[in-house]
Amino acid sequence: MLHVNDIQLKFDRVILESITMHLRAGEIIGIVGKSGAGKTSLLKIMGGLLDPTRGTVSLEGKKVIGPSVKLVPGHPEIQLVNQDFQLDIYHTVEENIREKIMFLPRKERDNFVDELLNLMELELVRTQKAVTLSGGEQQRLAIARALACEPKVLLLDEPFVHLDGRLRSKIANYLLQLKAIRGMSLVLVSHDGSEVLSLCDTIYSMKNGTITRKGKPHDFYYKPKRIEEAKLFGAINSVNLKGKRTLFRPDEYLLSDISDEDPNNVEVKFERFLFSGPVYENYFRTQNNEKIVLFSFNSMEHVQTIRIHKKY
Repeated sequence: MLHVNDIQLKFDRVILESITMHLRAGEIIGIVGKSGAGKTSLLKIMGGLLDPTRGTVSLEGKKVIGPSVKLVPGHPEIQLVNQDFQLDIYHTVEENIREKIMFLPRKERDNFVDELLNLMELELVRTQKAVTLSGGEQQRLAIARALACEPKVLLLDEPFVHLDGRLRSKIANYLLQLKAIRGMSLVLVSHDGSEVLSLCDTIYSMKNGTITRKGKPHDFYYKPKRIEEAKLFGAINSVNLKGKRTLFRPDEYLLSDISDEDPNNVEVKFERFLFSGPVYENYFRTQNNEKIVLFSFNSMEHVQTIRIHKKY
């Protein structure tokens, strides 16, 4: 559906180099990397808002034209929501959404506006001008405007950064419904991989303008190749086990007995716990003074030995 072929972007330095990826209809992909990795520039190229130095982007076999050729940048079937939001700041919330769907019959248009206001929980500010909204409200309005266009491809740059957990879950479920019902494809960009794990079919990691890895969400989480990559997706432990550096997640362990001589055993000293609601976060130090965290349903203050138990 959307094909990104050998993209390079270069100004005074190389921003993107040899980026190739393919997005199928109804697929959700995540692009994860630290700030400055080139993620936002790549989204702008995908959406036809920035010209690459080399390479092409095509949607359903037709080249996506950039601003050097097209007077009004962008593609009608691709919507990008980035950190600029691109709102009509002196129009009301309701007007911002309605102006995107003026071609619809009035009753259908009004129903669609009401649906999006309800989804984004913007009903109480529907008559406020966009300039008066908080950052979180502006982000939700920007997403609503993009959804109103019913694009084939939706590009979201850090879509959940201003949202609380409950609203994030609500919007995520709506996006999954659009994927299933309309076959809409999505690209989610984030510096926090844990935000996209549950949504994506495929994830790409980026560093210094290049793709460093492509894989499934569970592989990125449970089979990290480097500790820097692992940290993008949540808490990770790193210990020296029999002369070898071993990475494991806070749920990849079993309780063990100190007398057990299993090679995967690690002696630990309990320091403290944090109660986070669903689980306890238990903090320990190993004999090598390495800090580790383990998740459990109860405090682990009496634990002295664990066995690393990899899930994959």
